[in-house]
Amino acid sequence: MLDISMAFATPDDYMYGFGGRKILPAELPSKLLKASDDVNTLTFGRARARWDTLTDFQKATIKRVTCMQADFCEDNADIISNVLTSYGINGVSMSFDVNKAWNVYADDGVIMEQSTYRLLSQTSLTCRRI
Repeated sequence: MLDISMAFATPDDYMYGFGGRKILPAELPSKLLKASDDVNTLTFGRARARWDTLTDFQKATIKRVTCMQADFCEDNADIISNVLTSYGINGVSMSFDVNKAWNVYADDGVIMEQSTYRLLSQTSLTCRRI
């Protein structure tokens, strides 16, 4: 069974606080847990490991970023899960190079909107060395 207690944001945080209400209620626990895992990866495991010692600002920011990441993943599920880096047919081509995209941040297999990552960076948990 899914342990939603490992998620940084609750379904109520998403529905009544930070989310865009794009995700169906039945899917929220798993999507918030996945988004929490993404956030934890981008904070090098510090968010989960240090949760009890984080400031209220850091916790609120992480909850907000988790909800934003869940929405981003929901909106872009097809592109994120696509294994192709480029595609072309009849002279028309499309590229999926996230390392050159100006509006997304990618690290360690996680893709996040650049503006959301900047918000997460305000927690000081995204620095490689602390």
